[in-house]
Amino acid sequence: MEIAFLMLLVLSLLLFPNGICKSLATRPPVVNIGSILQFDSTTGGVAAVAIHTALEDINSDPTVLNGTTLKVQIKDANCFDGFLGMVQALQFMETDVIAIVGPQCSTISHIISYVANELRVPLMSFASDATLSSIQFPFFVRTGPNDLYQMAAVAEVVDYNHWKIVTAIYIDNVYGRNGIAALDDALTLKRCKISYKIGFPSNAKRSDLINLLVSVSSMESRVIILHTGTEPGLKLFSMAHQLNMMGNGYVWIATDWLSAYLDANSSVPAETISGLQGVLTLRPHIPNSKTNNLVSKWSTQSKKYNYSDLRVNTYAFYVYDSVWAVARALDAFFDDGGRISFSNDLHDETGGTLHLEAMSIFDMGNKLLEKIRKVNFSGVSGQVQFDAVGNLIHPAYDIINVIGNGMRTIGFWSNYSGLLSTVSPEALYSKPPNTSLVDQHLYDVIWPGETAQRPRGWVFPSNAKQLKIGVPNRFSFKEIVTVDNATGSMKGYCIDVFTQALALLPYPVSYKFVPFGNGTENPNYDKLVQMIESNEFDAAIGDIAITMRRTVTFDFTQPFIETGLVILAPVKEHITSSWAFLQPFSLEMWCVTGLFFLIVGVVIWVLEHRINDDFRGSVCQQIITIFSFSFSTLFFAHRENTMSALGRGVLIIWLFVVLIIVSSYTASLTSILTVQQLDTSIKGIDDLKNSDGPIGFQVGSFAQDYMVKELNISRSRLRALGSPQEYADALKIGPKEGGVMAIVDERPYVELFLSTYCKIAVAGTDFTSRGWGFAFPRDSPLQVDLSTAILSLSENGELQRIHAKWLNTGECATENSEFVDSNQLRLESFLGLFLICGVACVLALVLYFGIMLCKYLRHEPRKSLRRFISFVHGKEPLKNKERRSMSLPGSSTPTTPMSSLSSLDMERPARPVRNGSIIDMES
Repeated sequence: MEIAFLMLLVLSLLLFPNGICKSLATRPPVVNIGSILQFDSTTGGVAAVAIHTALEDINSDPTVLNGTTLKVQIKDANCFDGFLGMVQALQFMETDVIAIVGPQCSTISHIISYVANELRVPLMSFASDATLSSIQFPFFVRTGPNDLYQMAAVAEVVDYNHWKIVTAIYIDNVYGRNGIAALDDALTLKRCKISYKIGFPSNAKRSDLINLLVSVSSMESRVIILHTGTEPGLKLFSMAHQLNMMGNGYVWIATDWLSAYLDANSSVPAETISGLQGVLTLRPHIPNSKTNNLVSKWSTQSKKYNYSDLRVNTYAFYVYDSVWAVARALDAFFDDGGRISFSNDLHDETGGTLHLEAMSIFDMGNKLLEKIRKVNFSGVSGQVQFDAVGNLIHPAYDIINVIGNGMRTIGFWSNYSGLLSTVSPEALYSKPPNTSLVDQHLYDVIWPGETAQRPRGWVFPSNAKQLKIGVPNRFSFKEIVTVDNATGSMKGYCIDVFTQALALLPYPVSYKFVPFGNGTENPNYDKLVQMIESNEFDAAIGDIAITMRRTVTFDFTQPFIETGLVILAPVKEHITSSWAFLQPFSLEMWCVTGLFFLIVGVVIWVLEHRINDDFRGSVCQQIITIFSFSFSTLFFAHRENTMSALGRGVLIIWLFVVLIIVSSYTASLTSILTVQQLDTSIKGIDDLKNSDGPIGFQVGSFAQDYMVKELNISRSRLRALGSPQEYADALKIGPKEGGVMAIVDERPYVELFLSTYCKIAVAGTDFTSRGWGFAFPRDSPLQVDLSTAILSLSENGELQRIHAKWLNTGECATENSEFVDSNQLRLESFLGLFLICGVACVLALVLYFGIMLCKYLRHEPRKSLRRFISFVHGKEPLKNKERRSMSLPGSSTPTTPMSSLSSLDMERPARPVRNGSIIDMES
C-alpha cells in the first residue's frame, strides 16, 4: 500500500509539477498585513474592531486562503499632526507586509502613497480625498467613499432647495482644501457658487473659531457647508449654538464626519445633540440586507478590543470588506503561482543616514494589486467591485436630518442617476437611469429653529456696502424714469415699482441711485447693463427690455410691465362715400363671389334640367332660370324646387356659404357706417419690410438692432428720433420731405405719445412680446426676492395703481385707442368656404355624368358623342309603372297629369312617343 502511494506521488510530481507547487509550495502558513489608524478617533476605533473581526472570520473560513493564516500589525498615527503622523507611518513601512489597510486620513495617505508605489505594497485606504488617484498612485486602492461623489450629493441638495450661494468652512489641510475644491466644481455645474470660504488649522484656538463664525454670520449666505474632522466640527457647532447661528434662517450641512460620529457613539452628550438640531448631514449608503453579519458580532467584538462605547458605523463596513478584499485577492494570487518574497534594493545614494535599506520591496506586489483590482464579491458594505478609475461602483449617500435625539433619513443620492430620491439606490440599479429633475424628491426637513419652512438661504448682510444702482437719465418720456431737477433724486414709473417692491422684502437693503446719461439724450441701455458686468453698478433698474442677448450675461426680475414693438403710422379719417356698400369686400372677393353664384346656378341646372321641368324650356328661358335661381339664393327666395339628390346636396352647401357671406358683409358694412374709421397705408410689419422708405426708432432703444438683425432691414433706412416732438414732426412731413414713413417703438412709449399727439395711430398689432425688468448680476439672490415682490405687487393691485399714476392716457389716446383697422374682408378669409363648395360641385357633376354614361351605354345601341349629348339633354323618360298610372281608361295614349306640368309645358303640343323615348319637339 505504501509503495503504491509513493508511486502515485512520484507520478503526480512528474505529470503536474506546476499545480503541486501552486497549491502547496507557494502558500505560507502566515501572511502579514498592516494597518495605520488613529486609535483615539471614532473612525480609528471602529476600524480596529472591524479589522480584527474580519481576520477572525477569514481565518475561520476554510474556503479562503486554504490554511494560510492572515495576521495584522496596526500602527497608531496622529492624523492632526502631519509631521508626527508621517514619521510614524514611515517607520511602520519598515515592516514586511503585503498590504496595508488605511491610512484613515488623507494627509498621511498622500505621503504613504509615494512610499507604497516604491515598495509595491497596495494601500487599502478609506481616505476620502478626491485627489488621491490611482493614476498618480497606482498602489492606492480606495475602499471607501470618494469626496468627489459626496460633494456632488451636497451640490444636488443645494440646487434642490434653490439656493445659489453657500459659505464653506473647512479644516485647512489636504482633506479640507481638496474637499472644498471638489464642492466648488460640483456647485459650478449647478450654476451655484461658494460666496465665502474660510479655513482654520487643526490646532485653532477657541477665540479664532469664534472670530471665524462671526465673520461667517456677517456674510449674505446662510447656507453653511462644514467639512472638518469630528473634534473641531463639534466645537464649531457648539460655538455656533452660543452665537445664535443655529436658529431660523440658517442652513447647516455637515459632510459624513458627523453621521460617522453619531452612528458610532452610543451616548452623545445632551448639550452636543441640542446644538445639532436641524442639521443636514450625509452618510455613505449601506444596503440594509448586507449588514447583519457584522452587526450581530459587533457588541461582543467591541468589548473584546476595548471599544465597548462605540457602535458600528459605515466605515466599519468598508474596513471589514477591505480586509476581505485582500484575503480574496491573496487567495487568487496564490492560485496563480504568487509567492511572498521581499528584496532590499533601496539605498540612499546621496550618502545620508536615511537607512532606506530598512524598507523592503514586495517582489510580486504588482501581481497582488492586479488581483485586488479584479475582486468582485458581495460584502457587508454592498457590492465590492472597482470601476476603471479605481473607485467602488455605485457610490451613493443617505441624506440625514438631525432631529431630537436621533437622525432621520429624508432621502438618498446615487451617482447612478445623479438625483435625489426617496427610493433606495438598490431599487434604481435594475432600471434605466432616470435623470429627469421632475422626479427629484426628499421628505420634509426640520430646519434649524424647529421650522418646516425651507429657509431662503441668504440675507442682506448688515455690514454690506451700499448698493450702487444704475438708473437711465432719460431725455424723453420722463414719466418712465428721470432725474428730478429740483431735488436731484430719481422719480418715475420704474422708480415707484422698485421702491414698492423693496418695501415688501423681509430685510432692509441699503442702496443709492446713480444716474446714467447726461439727460440731453436717451442713454444706451446696452452700455448701462454692461456696467453691471464690470462691477461699476451692482444692479440696473428702469425701462430695460429683457432680450435674449442680455439674459445670457445677466439675471432679470419678473417683468413688471408687458411690452412689445408696435408700429406708429400717420392716419387720416376715413370719409364714407356713396359707394360705401361696396367697401366691405375687396375686389377679388366680389369677383369670386359673383363667379360662384353663376357656377352654382349652372351646376344645379345641369343636375336638374333632365328631370325637372322648372329647368327646361327655350335657351333664353333656361339662361334666365340659371341667373334667377342662383342670385335668388342670396335671399333664400329661389322659386324653383330641386328634385335630384345631388342637386339638393349642392344647394344645401351653397346656402351655408351664402349665409356666412351675407352675415360677414352685414357686420362689416355696419362697422363702416357707424364707427369712425382711420386709414393708413401701412397694415403691419410686412409692409415695412417690403418697402424702402425710412423708419424711425427711439434713441437708445433695442428696436434698432432688432430690425437690423431679426427683420433684415437695412441700417441705412433707420432714423434715430430723440423726443415725442421729433416723432410727430417726422411722421407729419413724411419720407419724401426728410421724415419717416413709420416709427417702431415699445408700447408703453407709444401709449404716452398717443396721449398727446393725434392723427397718429398704431398700425397692426404687436409683433414682439417682451417686458421690462430690473437687471442684476448672474445668480444674484436679490433678483429672486424682488421677482417675488413684483408678483405680489401685481396680485394686490399696487402695480396697476402705479401704472395709472404715471402712464395714464389722455383724451387723444382714448380716441386713438378706438382705431379700427379699415381693412376690407379679403378673399383669404373665405377660401375654405369656396373650396368646400367647389369640391361639392365637382363631385356632383362627376357622379351625375357617370350615371348618365351608364344609362346611355345600356339603352343606346349606336354610340357617338353627339347622341350622348342629346341623351343627356333630353327629358328623362317615364318608367312603365308611372306611364300606366298616368293613362286614362280606354285610352291608348298616355296622358301626363296636369299637376306635374309647369305653366310653360301646358302651352306646348303633346310629345309623341317613339322607340320608348319621349322626344322634346322644341329642342
